[in-house]
Amino acid sequence: MTSKKYNKTNFHKHTFCEFTEVELTTISNIDWTYQSKSGSGYCFTEEGVYRSSNHWGRAANCRWRLISSSRTKINNGQNRIGYAKWTDFYPNNETDNLFYIEVNFDTKEVTFQHKNNTNYDGNFFLRNASETAKVIRQIKEILDSDAWAKYYCFEDIEKVRLHIIQKLISTNVSLNQIRKELK
Repeated sequence: MTSKKYNKTNFHKHTFCEFTEVELTTISNIDWTYQSKSGSGYCFTEEGVYRSSNHWGRAANCRWRLISSSRTKINNGQNRIGYAKWTDFYPNNETDNLFYIEVNFDTKEVTFQHKNNTNYDGNFFLRNASETAKVIRQIKEILDSDAWAKYYCFEDIEKVRLHIIQKLISTNVSLNQIRKELK
């Protein structure tokens, strides 16, 4: 199966992409060739696209994430510049099972990735956009709170927390079913 090729004429139509943040000083004489109605600027190259925008995440029918090496949280309202290669764009829609969930247990960060990501190894369960968002909310609650465990008696809550989350990201077993198995 051949994957869809993206370019300046179709990258903005139902896509998922992770842009890498670029400092303005490294591209100071860039020619912003297009400005969207929402104020985002674009510069197209043979290999990809630069985007200058104050909104990242959900952009119309796309999911575009800005990956930054800065410790500063991405603040929608502050203009940031990102770059993505045309090969970094993947198809996006609301119904297909396109996404998997990644959890960093050290930082307690939860995010989703596209199944076409080169890092996807098939070990995570694929979900559609709304199911992915639902499971991410559940995982964040399990990571950030102990309230979910108040009716259980565990010797090591961290071990149980890890077990629940790993089951949520690798199977289609519901949180309620996992809770029943714990009793």
